[in-house]
Amino acid sequence: MQDALFDDAESPLRTPEPRAAKTGTKPCTAAGPKVRLAPVDPAQRALADALPRGLHLGTSSWYFPGWADLVWDGAYEQAVLSKHGLAAYAQHPLLRTVSLDRNFYRPLSASQFAAYAAQVPEDFRFVVKAPSLVADAMVRGEDGRGQQPNPAFLDPFLAAQQFVQPALDGLGAKVGALVFQLSPLPGPMLARLPHILERLRAMLSALPALRDLAPDGVIAVEARNPEFLTPAFVEVLREAGATYCLGLHPKMPPIAEQLPLLRALWPGPLVCRWNLNRLHGAYGYEEAKKLYEPFDRLVDEDPETREALARVIAGTTGAGHKAYVTVNNKAEGSAPLSVRALANAVAALREVTRPAASVPARDGP
Repeated sequence: MQDALFDDAESPLRTPEPRAAKTGTKPCTAAGPKVRLAPVDPAQRALADALPRGLHLGTSSWYFPGWADLVWDGAYEQAVLSKHGLAAYAQHPLLRTVSLDRNFYRPLSASQFAAYAAQVPEDFRFVVKAPSLVADAMVRGEDGRGQQPNPAFLDPFLAAQQFVQPALDGLGAKVGALVFQLSPLPGPMLARLPHILERLRAMLSALPALRDLAPDGVIAVEARNPEFLTPAFVEVLREAGATYCLGLHPKMPPIAEQLPLLRALWPGPLVCRWNLNRLHGAYGYEEAKKLYEPFDRLVDEDPETREALARVIAGTTGAGHKAYVTVNNKAEGSAPLSVRALANAVAALREVTRPAASVPARDGP
């Protein structure tokens, strides 16, 4: 199965049930902020100031107790972080977006989105995954195995009603990227890829426009089958005004082999989800989770991917376009530390190219 469901993060609108704290963790208290940001050293604030304003870096969700002293001021229970950690997370100068992955498993309502939006600054932007209801070609069992074709896959009405419109109504201008991460297609569907692309075209063309409510918002499509990386896919995205979500996952080719798709769609924003280290293979999510928990250090650094992504970010933002980049703990071991390393790489490139900043890029990312 792809990214494992958080032990279902509950609505931010609900008051948590009383629960005994685990040893060494902070319980939820009635007085004062429920979760506090760890002290941020001046070097990180200076690094944030050195980044392009169009860049929104962040992580996939925020509810990890292992981020104590990296993001949180100490150890908190996972349930406390899930419900109350976002406000503290959003105060960190390097964390200017977050991926709401839980929406993939259970669509959020407009009021739930609004509750999240109320916890973050005005310049914070959300990346939101489309519900599996419309983004997964298969109806899956508890073990993640496909049981039967999903009749609602790429359904235009449900995509608008259950995803795009609630996100717009709840998040408003804080929408960054709404991402249709298409789960891996089974062989018989891949054999009919032109038909799937036509269904994708119809769905994307029927979605509500983002511009009025979310001027910075973009619709993006992430594939988990390399067979999608074709001129026909590019044409579907271009016609609908959508973009490609650079999905850094072992089920897809390395970043260098996906860049031609971005160049074909240039100019435009960058949406990237750095999901899983290639060391673990296409089905290595659980293996990475076991190796990397509690996600408090970099275990398997991937400087090649990091440097390539930094160059794409620099090229995109240098041309005046937005970049929404989220990192999973399973990319290198600790998403906040990967964000910091990626920010350093972007800042270094920006410093090197600063004298030539007024010269337009030749061909984008």
